[in-house]
Amino acid sequence: MRGVIWFAIATVWVSVAGCANPDGPHRMGPQITPPAPGTVPVELAKVTLPPYVIEPPDLLIIEVVTIIEDPDAGSDKDKEKDDEKKDAKKDKKPKEMKAFSLPVQPVSGQFSVRPDGTVFLGIWGSVPVAGLTLLQAAEAVRDQISRQEDPTKPGTGGFKKDSVKVILDVLQYNSKRYYVVTDGGGNGEQVTAFPVTGSETVFDAIANIGGLPVVASKRQIWVARRTPHAGQPEQILPVDWIGITQHGVTATNYQIMPGDRVYVKAQRLVRIDTALSRIITPIERLFGVTLLGASTVNQVTGRGLSTTSR
Repeated sequence: MRGVIWFAIATVWVSVAGCANPDGPHRMGPQITPPAPGTVPVELAKVTLPPYVIEPPDLLIIEVVTIIEDPDAGSDKDKEKDDEKKDAKKDKKPKEMKAFSLPVQPVSGQFSVRPDGTVFLGIWGSVPVAGLTLLQAAEAVRDQISRQEDPTKPGTGGFKKDSVKVILDVLQYNSKRYYVVTDGGGNGEQVTAFPVTGSETVFDAIANIGGLPVVASKRQIWVARRTPHAGQPEQILPVDWIGITQHGVTATNYQIMPGDRVYVKAQRLVRIDTALSRIITPIERLFGVTLLGASTVNQVTGRGLSTTSR
């Protein structure tokens, strides 16, 4: 038992010596160097994300209307019609147009992108939208509606494509996310996902989880940007947390991209303490059970001796 205690003390002493920082309180970890300025978008040099690509399980808002000539415009009296015909050559007025919802079943409201990448529009059918931008998806819905026959006018063919107007936007960005992973110091890792809206930074990501956990190391935080193909070099962006929070340095406050992993590692002492606990705790329990058993035996034996002496 004494050897185990001395081993634990020696391990803690070595870890403390290894954690010492000879260059002062504000110094980034030496294992990773930050990227060159201007190569990665940061807080004061953000970039606009490319056109949004729809994927499941995004939530869309879709409004479909048909634009046709107003049948009631300028038809109150026959006399007015005659006057208009006479003056048509002198003063031609543009036709009054009006927007109408689709007959029988209007398309208006929220629509979820299903796992197969389509949105279901009721009697108008399903439209594949996964992998399309918003403009492309709106055009796909427009094509789908224009191919359908007007249920109120059977035999007349489909809607005129020029008369079909589609308004489509994303209501909830559910498919584009980034992740904040916090190390529990040997007690697992907590993963929290957040939607990407185009302007988040590392500081925003940490703020979304309520700040750094108690066991977090301020000098071991980085952004792991996903690698599309196997064998490519990893893109690890180290974060100078002390510089961002205490000095206002924005060089490592990176703009978050879809799929980024913000990793917050636990302090080394916490990891060592957890590892030692896993080693020492079973030994302590074993010794505890042994001592308890020995104490019980001694008590029983003592009672037997006292009974015999009487």
